[in-house]
Parts: sequence; C-alpha cells; structure tokens
Amino acid sequence: MKNYLVDYTLHLADNALILGHRNSEWCGHGPVLEQDMAISNIALDCIGQARNFYQYAAQLSGNGATEDSLAYLRDAVDFKNSLLVELPNGDWGQTVLRQFFFSGYQYFLYGALQKSTDPQLAAIAEKALKEVTYHLRWSSEWVIRLGDGTAESKERMLHALEILWPYTEELFQPAGYELAAFSEGYGVNLAGIRTDWDEKIRSVFHEATLTLPNETGMQFGGKEGKHTEYLDKLLDEMQGLQRMYPGAEW
Repeated sequence: MKNYLVDYTLHLADNALILGHRNSEWCGHGPVLEQDMAISNIALDCIGQARNFYQYAAQLSGNGATEDSLAYLRDAVDFKNSLLVELPNGDWGQTVLRQFFFSGYQYFLYGALQKSTDPQLAAIAEKALKEVTYHLRWSSEWVIRLGDGTAESKERMLHALEILWPYTEELFQPAGYELAAFSEGYGVNLAGIRTDWDEKIRSVFHEATLTLPNETGMQFGGKEGKHTEYLDKLLDEMQGLQRMYPGAEW
C-alpha cells in the first residue's frame, strides 16, 4: 500500500507542478496586465499544491527525499503527470482551454479526495479545492468569451480544441496506482467524476457555441512515465538551477 500511496501522491504533485510551470511561462506575456496577473497567480496556486503533495510524498518515501529532490532531481521517465499539462502553451486560447479541461478535472477530483481515508491527502485537497474553484470559473469565462466571440477567436479555440482534446481521455484512464488508491479508500474513482466533468464541459461549450469532437486518436502514457518530448525540454529549464547548484532550496 505504501508504494502505491507514494506513486499516487507523486502523480498529484507532478500534475500540479508541471501545469504551474507552464502557466508561469506567461508571466510578463499576458494579453493584458490583469490577465497576466491572473495566470501568474494560478501558476503559484498550482505550485503551492505541488509543494504540499511533494512534502507528503517525501515523508512517505523516506531515504532522505525532500520536496526539492522530488521536483528537481527526477528524470522525465520518473514523472507521473498526465500528458495534457506538459503540452506547450500555444496561444492564449490554447492555454485557457487546457486550464479549463484540467481545472474541471481537478475540481471534481479534489472534491472527492476530501473524503479520502488518508487524512493528509484529504486536508491538501480541501485547501486546494478553494483555489481550483476560482481556476475553473476563470477559465470557463475565457472559453465562453473566446468561443462565442469574434470569428478569429472562435477559430483559435477550434484549433486549440483539435490539439488538446486527444489528451483529455488520459485523465480518466486509471494507472495501476490509481486503481489501488481507490481500492484502498484513499484515492478517487475516476469513472465517478468523469460524468460530472463531461456535464461541466458540455455546459460551458454550449454557452461558448463550441462542439465537442469525436474521441479519436486519444493519447496516453504520461501517468506511467511515457512522455512527449516537451517534458524533457521543460525539465531542462525548470531543473537547471538545482542541477547546477545542488542543495539550492525553494
């Protein structure tokens, strides 16, 4: 059980860290100052969630592991994040659509995780849910604004949808450690939250005058350490300082 619990906690941490780093790449480059600050704050929220999960994973792992070593000294093959969060930002439409898809997933995931039999996971989820509630509202508003906006903004959202949709199914296809987590009571039944996620996506897409594509060409593997080339490049940048100067701290 302990190994599965570590893997499950690392999966949650990796998702939050990688998405947080991706969002941080917008700092100073947002379309307007207010939204630049919004996406930067969302990045900070994600990294804060990652820290909480990494600290717990380090405690469970022992062997001198720390939040820093788990974030900065593992290779891409050791990361368990979903492929969706490691994809490049693309334009603003692609970034907010990715945030919408993932925040919707996190919203229902953390809601269910509050009932975890593991008190630490439940506590982290309870705190994170307050942040994710805002992330979901913010990204939903942008999806509607762009989808039901100008001809160009709608075209950009359709292009973003074409890129991102094949990576959404992986969110709900459980890895072995997720199945074990649910079986042992400290994890979430992904099939259970899938229905809620579908309803939320369809509701917002209806307002945005966007149509969901068919589920074809779905991409998997991130949860098991099989990543795109984009994660290698992201880690080279994110981990560079720690690897050059071992022992540096957050």
